[in-house]
Amino acid sequence: MIPNLIAKKYDAIVSSMSMSAERRQKVAFTQRYYDSPSVFIVSKQSELKQVNKNSLKGLKLGVTLSTSQASYVAKHYNDIETVVFSESPKLYEALADGKVDVILEDKLAIYDWIANTKAGSCCKFIGDDIKDPIYFGDGAGIAVRLDDTTLLGLLNTAIDKIKADGTYDMINAKYFPFSIQ
Repeated sequence: MIPNLIAKKYDAIVSSMSMSAERRQKVAFTQRYYDSPSVFIVSKQSELKQVNKNSLKGLKLGVTLSTSQASYVAKHYNDIETVVFSESPKLYEALADGKVDVILEDKLAIYDWIANTKAGSCCKFIGDDIKDPIYFGDGAGIAVRLDDTTLLGLLNTAIDKIKADGTYDMINAKYFPFSIQ
């Protein structure tokens, strides 16, 4: 999408794009309009009470291939048996079926599965939200071309306005029982 933005095929990218340092070299971002931390998820029957290297010893940790979560686990949990899945639905299925004991996933990505599917009702979040800008960026922002300061200003003003007048909080509460700011 970034090459097409730069080529002026469109003026902005509103696509849950994380504001990584690499992307900031190519595009300008508005202020963060949401942030989705990563979170560990386990079966509701799990006896796991906290997540750390010691508590995960002997357990199977699942992640999705080529994701920020996979990179994070490779760095911080490299001594834990890790099972990598080609796509998130397979990761979720493996947790529900007991093929892995715990998974690390984007909280917003998995929330709908946990809250609104029969298969997902098996599971729960465990531990604190993980926010590490090195792996997960600084949240999601609207991307514009580096030189489009006028549009960037207008979008930031709009975000400020919906946060100030309560619209942002109203939308957040409608869809999520936790803050996405």
